[in-house]
Parts: sequence; C-alpha cells; structure tokens
Amino acid sequence: MKYEHMIEGRFLSRPNRFIAHVEVQGEQVTAHVKNTGRCRELLIPGVTVLLQHHPGALEAGRKTEYSLIGVYKGDILINMDSQAPNQVAEEWLRTGGFTRETGIAVSDIHREVTYGNSRFDLAFLADGEQAYMEVKGVTLEVDHVAKFPDAPTERGIKHVKELALASKRGLRAYILFVIQMKGITSFMPNMDTHPAFGEALQEASQAGVHIMAYDCIVTKEELSIDQSIEVFIHKN
Repeated sequence: MKYEHMIEGRFLSRPNRFIAHVEVQGEQVTAHVKNTGRCRELLIPGVTVLLQHHPGALEAGRKTEYSLIGVYKGDILINMDSQAPNQVAEEWLRTGGFTRETGIAVSDIHREVTYGNSRFDLAFLADGEQAYMEVKGVTLEVDHVAKFPDAPTERGIKHVKELALASKRGLRAYILFVIQMKGITSFMPNMDTHPAFGEALQEASQAGVHIMAYDCIVTKEELSIDQSIEVFIHKN
C-alpha cells in the first residue's frame, strides 16, 4: 500500500490514545494517531515520526490535517498504522504472495467476514476450500524479536479460539502476524504482557490453525509484506 503527502516531524506528546502533538518545521501540529495501542516504547518525546498530510481535511470536517503513520526507533522505521496490516495482507493474497509461499491457490477473497461469533479480517478459497484469516499488526520489538500483543487483548483471544474451532470443524484457518518493520529475527507471543493470548495461540496451533509471521518493507511512502519470520510459541 502507498501513502501520499508524507512529511517528517518531531514527536512531542500524546495527550490521549487518539491524538499526538508533533513539531513540523518549527510549528506544533495535532495529528490523529492511527494506532490506539500503548506504543510507549515508540512514542518517546523527541523521536522522528512520519505524518500524512490531508490537504483540505479541515474543510471536509476532519479534526486534524495530519495522521501519524510511522516512527523511527533508532535506525528502524516502523509503520504504526493499525489499518495497514489488513490492506497489505489482502494485497499479498491478491498478488500471489501467499501462493508463492505455500503453493496454495487463492480465490474469492473477501474482507470482514463473519463466522460463528467472530468477524475475521479475510476469507477466501484455498485450493477450493473455505479458509479464514485473522491479521494482527505487530509494532513491538525487543532485541530484534517481534512480540504481540503490546497490551492485553481479550478480543484477540476470542478470534484465536474461534479460528481453532473452525479448524476443528475442517475449515482452513490462518493467523497472520504482519510485522510492520524490518530487522526482525523471530516472532513470539508476548507472555509477559498477556500470557493468556500466548496460551490460546498454542492451543490454536495444536488444533491445526496455521500461525504465520512476515516482516514488511517500510518506506516513507509504502508498506508491503516481505519475508517469512520464524515463529516460536511458548509451551506450557
């Protein structure tokens, strides 16, 4: 996926989950934060961030002309847009990335499809069989290891358990962790923050759910899924 009208700024503060104050060319502006997670290890006063400018936004009724899209953590550029993983995952499916990795033909792709008591991010036919995929964006990195979640997520557990049930019923089920950066050596659930999610992930894997993690090529104007990352799931 591509972004237009991107500019750099200096992060100042985050008064609440939805907005940030950023210095752009000596002027303080307010930006919408497109990630409601904590991101405390990323949004540190003084770091360089990427903003998307929306010309005419105020006239169109938006509260701010800017959206916070990315942040530099040292030399690593991290995409923070929580809406991006679903879009790049769909592009990856439609452009053959999934097929090249798995050898499985994909067709009839749909977004936001209900199954049971959950709505999954993607549904498609995999070699003609019904498949469901839940996509999780990952922005937390510790010593080149990507971890999810960065905050407790009961909704995430619900999705994982529903996928496990779908797999037990003979459907193909996938969880795709989209790591929104490069420089990652492995992925694992964040057992320190939410051990219940890691346990649910282990149970889903045992039930036949395919757990996948991929890093991304991140530039100022673009985000795309790149390489498979090794997944380690904690054992009880």
